[in-house]
Amino acid sequence: MRFELTDEQRGFAASLTDLMRSADAVGAARAWAAGDKDPGTRLWSRLAEQGVTALVLPEDQGGLGGTLVDLVVAFEVLGHGLAVGPWIESAALLPHADGAMITAAVPPLAPYAVDADVATLASGTAGQTLASIDTTRTLVAVAGPDEIPADAVDRAVLAASAELLGAGERLLSDTVAYVKQRRQFGREIGSYQAVKHQLADVRIALDFARPLVLGAALGDVPVSAAKVMAGDAARRSARTALQLHGAIGYTRELDLGLWINRVRALVGAWGSADHHRGVLAELLREA
Repeated sequence: MRFELTDEQRGFAASLTDLMRSADAVGAARAWAAGDKDPGTRLWSRLAEQGVTALVLPEDQGGLGGTLVDLVVAFEVLGHGLAVGPWIESAALLPHADGAMITAAVPPLAPYAVDADVATLASGTAGQTLASIDTTRTLVAVAGPDEIPADAVDRAVLAASAELLGAGERLLSDTVAYVKQRRQFGREIGSYQAVKHQLADVRIALDFARPLVLGAALGDVPVSAAKVMAGDAARRSARTALQLHGAIGYTRELDLGLWINRVRALVGAWGSADHHRGVLAELLREA
């Protein structure tokens, strides 16, 4: 099976990428984490104007009538660019045409609402605010949330998988760039076989995860398989990035940590790897 994107899908991805670069998405994420929501909100509005929140909404409801592959394309860009705000909830779980920032709790997969301090809570009553390992978001406990249809939850899991893929790709590309300029013992550290092998392992993991994410979008693969593989690949990319950057990888001044923490949060969000492996095991028993 070939998973080749159309020219329109590649163009859409390029337009979202250009928008996020021009809007300094990383700067907006740092401001968001510091409590200044204005840059992130402006970026949200510009992405919403591109149709991200209405991407998979049917045309007769004011949406773009896009496919789940289109959703994957968009969320890989959002993950690569470190978009802030409850995009999974607003564009995948509860897509809508007006571009509003919407959040929701969907226990047990997503027991807390993300960024309920700035977004509209879809249902239930907001309670205690909790810190997230991802400093670019907040978590809010919600009492009595409405039940969400299974197909919408699957879209959210798929979006999280694509976002993990995008974050993993960004960590890999930044690490490759770093090892090409960091020198030790008179050589670029990227010239050492041990470093090349680690980066090759990440490349392989991401390349193995992408067909499963696209396959889940086409309905040929359980979405749980996409979440497991994308999470494992992104986590490998994050671990390798941290190891190869050395001590500076731990510093707050370096942007690397923003993606590492995003990956750590997303791996556990919308169902842990253990949960989705359990789902896959059950599907195999039923087959």
